[in-house]
Amino acid sequence: MTHRAAAVVTQRADADPAAGPRIRPEEPPGGVVVVKFGGNAMVDAALQRTFAQDVVELWRAGLRPVVVHGGGPQISAMLDRLGLETRFEAGLRVTTPEIMDVVRMVLTGRVQRELVGHINAHGPFAVGMTGEDAHTMTAVRRSARVDDRPVDIGLVGDVVEVNPGVVRALLEQGHIPVVSPVARGEDGQVYNVNADLAASALAVALGARRLVVLTDVEGLYAEWPHSTEVIGRLTADALDGMLPELASGMLPKMEGCLRAVRGGVHRAHVLDGRVPHAVRAVFGGTSPGTTVVPDGRPDTGRSAA
Repeated sequence: MTHRAAAVVTQRADADPAAGPRIRPEEPPGGVVVVKFGGNAMVDAALQRTFAQDVVELWRAGLRPVVVHGGGPQISAMLDRLGLETRFEAGLRVTTPEIMDVVRMVLTGRVQRELVGHINAHGPFAVGMTGEDAHTMTAVRRSARVDDRPVDIGLVGDVVEVNPGVVRALLEQGHIPVVSPVARGEDGQVYNVNADLAASALAVALGARRLVVLTDVEGLYAEWPHSTEVIGRLTADALDGMLPELASGMLPKMEGCLRAVRGGVHRAHVLDGRVPHAVRAVFGGTSPGTTVVPDGRPDTGRSAA
C-alpha cells in the first residue's frame, strides 16, 4: 500500500478517548513534521508507547513525521554505571572521547532501537539512522560561554550542513525516520550534537511545516523561577531578546525553535512530554506549551498552563 493510500484509509481514526484527541492537521497532506523526543518521558515505558502511537497517527493523518531523539537520562545512567563523571556547561554535556563512545553506544544501540520498536508495533513504519549515515549531518566543534567566559565542552558539535536526501527518500517510501543526533565533522571526528539543535537543523533542511520539541516542563516560563506562568505564543524577535536570560536547560530548546522559524519552519512548539499524547494535542485543535512563530505574525500573549 502506498503512503498516500494508507493515509486515506487510516484517517478513519480510532475514536477511543483514551487514545488522545483526534488529529485534525492544519498542514497540507504530505507536510513534514519534525518531532524531537526527549526528557524523562524517554525512560517511562507508557509514555514511550503513547508517543509512538501519536507519531503513527500523524502518519495516518497524511503528514510525514520525522523523529529526532535525545537520550540524556539513559546516557547519564550508563556513565554512572561505568563510574564516569559527567558535567554540563551552558546546558550541554561536556563530552570527552571516552564519553563520546558511551553516547554513540546508548543513542544508537539502545534508545533508537527501543523507539523504533515502539513505532513498529503499529506496523512497518520506522527506520533508524544517525546523523553520520550518508553524511546526513556535518558538524563542527561547538564553542560555549558561561558567565561571559569561554568553556571547553569537548566533542560537542554544532550542525553546519544537512544533506536530507536519505531522510527524504525514506519519507517518499512511506517510512518514519528515527534519527540519533550524532554527526561527523569534515575532519572525521564524531560529535555529540544536542538533539534539540539537531532536530531544528533537520527541520529547516527538510522544509518542515512544524518543529515539535518535547521536554520536562509545561513550556517557556515567563519569569522563572518566580512564576510558573507559561508564555503561550511569541515571535522570533521576542524570543531572541529572551535567550540570554534563559536557564541553561531551556536554552538549546528555545535556540532550536528560533533557528527553525528563522529558517523557514512555520511554527515551533515546546511541549510537556510528561503529558500523555502531548504531540497529538498540538495537532488536535489545542495549543499546549509554547509556540514560536516567525516575525510578522501576531503575538497573542501569555496563557497560564
